[in-house]
Amino acid sequence: MLALVYFVLFEGAGVCMAHFLLPRKAVIARVWLGLALGLGLMMWLPALCAFVCGTFGMDAQLLAMAPLMLLTAVCFFCRDKHPASGFSEDDRHLLRTLLFVSLPLTLIGAFLQWTHVLRPVDGTLHTGMTTYGDMFLHLSIAAGSRNMPFPPEYVILPGEQLNYPFLSDTLSTTFMLLGWDLRAAFMVPGIFMMALTFSGYAVLAHRMAQTKNGAVLAVLLFFLNGGLGFMYLVDMQGVSLGSPGNNELQSAVGLWERIKAVLNGWYQTPANHAEYATYNLRCSNVIVDMMLPQRTTLGGWTLLLPCMYLLYDYLRPADGLPLGVSLRMEVDGPVSVFTRRQVPVRQLLLLGVMAAMLPMVNTHCFLALGLMSAGWMLYDVIRSRKQLGKTLLGWLIYGGVAVLLAAPQLFAWTFSQAVGNETFLNFRFNWVNGELGMPDSWLWFWIKNVGLPFVLILLSLLEKNEKRRFIACGAFVIFLAAEFIQFQPNAYDNYKLFCVWYMLCAVLAADYGFELLGKLKGMRCKPVIAVLCCICFFFSGTLAVLTEMNTDWEVFSRSHVEAAEYVEKNTEEDAVFMTGTQHLNFVPSLAGRRIICGTDSWLYYHGYNTAERKADIRAFYADPAGNMHVLEKYGVDYILVSSHEYGEMDMVNRAALDAYFDRVYESEWEDVIIWKAEEERHAEPAVSVLPAA
Repeated sequence: MLALVYFVLFEGAGVCMAHFLLPRKAVIARVWLGLALGLGLMMWLPALCAFVCGTFGMDAQLLAMAPLMLLTAVCFFCRDKHPASGFSEDDRHLLRTLLFVSLPLTLIGAFLQWTHVLRPVDGTLHTGMTTYGDMFLHLSIAAGSRNMPFPPEYVILPGEQLNYPFLSDTLSTTFMLLGWDLRAAFMVPGIFMMALTFSGYAVLAHRMAQTKNGAVLAVLLFFLNGGLGFMYLVDMQGVSLGSPGNNELQSAVGLWERIKAVLNGWYQTPANHAEYATYNLRCSNVIVDMMLPQRTTLGGWTLLLPCMYLLYDYLRPADGLPLGVSLRMEVDGPVSVFTRRQVPVRQLLLLGVMAAMLPMVNTHCFLALGLMSAGWMLYDVIRSRKQLGKTLLGWLIYGGVAVLLAAPQLFAWTFSQAVGNETFLNFRFNWVNGELGMPDSWLWFWIKNVGLPFVLILLSLLEKNEKRRFIACGAFVIFLAAEFIQFQPNAYDNYKLFCVWYMLCAVLAADYGFELLGKLKGMRCKPVIAVLCCICFFFSGTLAVLTEMNTDWEVFSRSHVEAAEYVEKNTEEDAVFMTGTQHLNFVPSLAGRRIICGTDSWLYYHGYNTAERKADIRAFYADPAGNMHVLEKYGVDYILVSSHEYGEMDMVNRAALDAYFDRVYESEWEDVIIWKAEEERHAEPAVSVLPAA
């Protein structure tokens, strides 16, 4: 109950702030902006208060109410005193889009969150295919940040500052501190952020698109993306062309059999295939591969979309005319004239603050917003050069606030991780297609992976349309940067930038698609062409979503769940465990306790070399007596052995562990054993210790 009240207070304050600052915005847009702002403040204010309190605990959560009330009061006293806009006909059109498009997508997202976030099944815990990996890093941050000193450190690499964007995860920590269990604290904010993302993109597309139908199509193009990979299913379907693990997508005979193989297989979807070296299908579906498993991306999009909306709304007046231009009626009719440029200070200040929230929610979103802003600023300066002072003033307000508030985050966390690490910021042309030696030509790679919309995007830019070219100026700055620069050790992470590019360009594709369809007026083949286009647009993406809804994987057995409950209830919150480096580790992911070293599947791509820690862990398990210094080196409090440790280590000397240390927990079948690493038991035992069989 306390968690729900806390959540409602923040969301209510956010809606009030948006109402005070932006009363003239459309009702639905204003409410959405307020909800996103409230969520952003719920991420940030407890974290800021944790610096004052010293730890991210209950006192920081309660203290956060003070700056929340202060900010609400400031917004009230600095409010725009114009009357608030009412519910217009445009709002009714947008509401229909939300009800018939965004709401069904949100229900799909809620179903996936319900089935994929630690779903209990007869004492075990289950997840899905795309959440089998990354989700457990986010769970460990959420569970491990309770009462952790600030700034936080890695739960899976104690002693190292957590430079990875963590605010989307500590949002769940807040709910845990307020009384929810890990599943609810992770799932409920996930559903809410999905709802804000689905509805927020609909609001943005509605604001940017030339037609209402174009806005609806843009929403579907973005969220049901998947490219032309489905063509592998229909190609030579009368014969088997592969086998499991080798051209598996075409191993079944017949279209329906191949579709069933996709729905039941491991990453057999034609939007994101495990055999990427064979098919080169790399643009995965954004719902199941980005929003669902990657919590930082979901949180980032929740705040990025309002920033994109506020910036576009500032640069493109509601009348749709070019920048700084209005109509004046003359004797011969309306004439376009330059007018005095308006600088909506409240809107730009809000934009700057929300943009500054992004770095420690999702750094890629902050980078994408900066690149997009650079493209639009250049366009703005060129078109509005007759009012250069007013133009630059608006950019100075927005950019100055964003940079000023974001700089401490970048220097404290982001730059400290990347500077001096040669695995960050490298030149690489042609993204992951170049990584594989360009098995596809540049143009075909993008047509195959983005699909027919990519062709529409390119064709739309050939038309003389000032609005589309303006949107493209922001979008293609992002595209070029992601095509030529690898920002992180994992080249695939640039896809997070391409997704923002596609957020903008899906609107171009949708508008131009309807424009071309309109030119077929009177042709009997028009419905057939529309159906064929929809198949090309949505077949791969729909298969990806259906496949994910069909997946079910056990990640923690009953004994692991019971052991995690013991660890959480009976060990210190800052305890350090000696375990293996597997990514499915219940100690950090369920109990939130620290382990010496996590998996390189995460840490290597965050820029860390874990070779020394892994060698120390192996040496200790094989010979505890000769490696007692490892316990002191890492401050180990408990030692754990389970099936994972037996599978990972060259040898686990359980007899020596029993001789030197006391067991504090063992499961029914001894598949999980925990020893207390106490100093007084470090003496040489009286009997010879042999390795366990």
